[in-house]
Amino acid sequence: MERTLWVLGLLALFVLCLWLMYRAWGKRAARQQALIGELPPVPAELGAQVLEPTTGLYLGSTMAPSWQDRIAVGDLGFRATAELTRFERGILLERDGAAPVWIPAESVVAVRTERGHAGKVMTQNGVLVIRWTLPTGTEIDTGFRGDDKTVYPAWTADATRVTTGDDEE
Repeated sequence: MERTLWVLGLLALFVLCLWLMYRAWGKRAARQQALIGELPPVPAELGAQVLEPTTGLYLGSTMAPSWQDRIAVGDLGFRATAELTRFERGILLERDGAAPVWIPAESVVAVRTERGHAGKVMTQNGVLVIRWTLPTGTEIDTGFRGDDKTVYPAWTADATRVTTGDDEE
């Protein structure tokens, strides 16, 4: 009987912890809603494809400059397998089981590699991080761990060209 009470007590404690985590996530989303606002919609015309699609894992988005302050609004905080493609007009992040994320070219602040993002720590330069500005003016970092990390230099070099306005030839 004593063992049963211990098990029930631990189970109740576990359920309480889960409920508190769920509630905290909801409060975080409510606090961040005004900062995040509406994401840019995917335009009908994306322009020419600049970089080949690369597959990998979407790690989530965080409030810049913190690599651990995960965004809880909508589905931006959840990991998902994804495909990242660079077009003339921006970057399209298509996530499995979630809405696509469109990052307009004029919103991109920087594309760089990092060791970690959104609580995920990798080897050096294991994560591709895109810093961009939302329509509300808030800067966020979107993390992507590519299956093929040899494409990262093309992404970071292309971002330098995009943010300096050297797109038009």
